[in-house]
Amino acid sequence: MKRDIKTELCAYSVEACRTAARLGVNRVELCSSPADGGVTPSVATIEMVSRIQGIDVSVMIRPRGGDFLYSDDEFETMLLDIERARTAGATGVVFGILTAEGDVDVVRTRRLVEAAGEMETTFHRAVDMTRDYVAAVEAIIATGCTRILTSGGYDKALDGIDNIWAAVTTAAGRIEIMAGSGVTAANAEALAATGVDALHFSAKRMVAGGMEYRNPRISMGGSAAVDEYALRSVDEDEVTEILKLIRL
Repeated sequence: MKRDIKTELCAYSVEACRTAARLGVNRVELCSSPADGGVTPSVATIEMVSRIQGIDVSVMIRPRGGDFLYSDDEFETMLLDIERARTAGATGVVFGILTAEGDVDVVRTRRLVEAAGEMETTFHRAVDMTRDYVAAVEAIIATGCTRILTSGGYDKALDGIDNIWAAVTTAAGRIEIMAGSGVTAANAEALAATGVDALHFSAKRMVAGGMEYRNPRISMGGSAAVDEYALRSVDEDEVTEILKLIRL
């Protein structure tokens, strides 16, 4: 049976957010730097996206790529970024902090939740990097977060579907569970059937940029494997199909 669950697009540009709003996606997770898996976007970008009508904006609060064990300076940066996101008009923030032992850093996460105030708070896929997945879900519930974004402790959500079922059961309505990573029209129904409250997807499509002259001697990213003349876009047909499959 279909349920009218929420949808969230992982977005790296203002254009992607406009597309999400036009297609009827409920919320965007606004990030920068896809090569790092998403870090905090600029304040100007948050302001631009917050002006778009009809869509909620959750801003990634992540000071760098890499692991989720943060220094004191990085943690203070996260607190400041939450305040900047609020001022810029965000409706939510997204973060995740772990201890060196692979547990949820409950104390620091609570501080971030408190700093967010009335904004919604998502604990992101740092949960998938913990040593005890179910215990991590319980710990996040104790911090007061609004929701958990998870792939069930695996690279792709479909591979972690049994753990996603377990997260939904453990949560028992105390926190929202949102499945993400590798969500497509081909598996959206199966993931929705776990009872999650939302699906998170990128529907990424690479398109050619408009540059006519291309210097073959330089790679600004330091790797010839990265096509710097290809731009990240949104596959509108994929998004439309996902929405059709999971909505009433």
